[in-house]
Amino acid sequence: MPENCAQLTRPLVVPSVLPVDLARIGAEVAALEAAGVDRIQWDVMDGVFVPNLTFGPDVIAAARSYCGIGFEAHLMVVEPDELLWRYVEAGCELLIVHAEACRHLHRTLARIRELGARSGVALNPATPVSAVEHVLEQADLVLAMTVDPGFGGQEYLPAMEPKVAELRELIDRRGLRVELEVDGGINAETGAAAVAAGADVLVSGSWLYGHPGGAATAVRELAILATGVPR
Repeated sequence: MPENCAQLTRPLVVPSVLPVDLARIGAEVAALEAAGVDRIQWDVMDGVFVPNLTFGPDVIAAARSYCGIGFEAHLMVVEPDELLWRYVEAGCELLIVHAEACRHLHRTLARIRELGARSGVALNPATPVSAVEHVLEQADLVLAMTVDPGFGGQEYLPAMEPKVAELRELIDRRGLRVELEVDGGINAETGAAAVAAGADVLVSGSWLYGHPGGAATAVRELAILATGVPR
């Protein structure tokens, strides 16, 4: 593995706020920070690119002052370029767009960086690695979806692990500082499998929030079972 490659020594744990009580959004993000998560993911869905509708930049902005950790916006939307600036203005330091939704992916990723944020690109399960092979230099993160996007609580697709491994090999061979994130059906067991395949960022929603020991216990379990090292 090249010395300047990006793979982390332990996975970052990033909860999706899709399951939270939006009436208590400030308290919810503060509790996640206290639980030891690395940053928070906002699943932005427009009801067109995916069959669900969630929240926009105003909700994210309302939560920004309640915690100090980073926000990432996972934009499951058509025409993401139109509102990129709004998510940066709302306090997101990382914007993730879908390769399938962008007509000019190089331009979109460049625009995110011009706005002062880090750029990410996501791939649906059926989308091949070749869709992002030529934009990796413009990306700070690649997200390999391990479910079809649109709803929380879905079952992890182990068939995505070879795809994660292919992305890991491509990133490392080029010596790029690109995070490799997985999202969908992540729990301690599937998270360990994803990390073994090469992922270094784990997004968890339903399992993390539903853990009987609470979010802090879930975060520790992800770290221990994925790496063998306590958080």
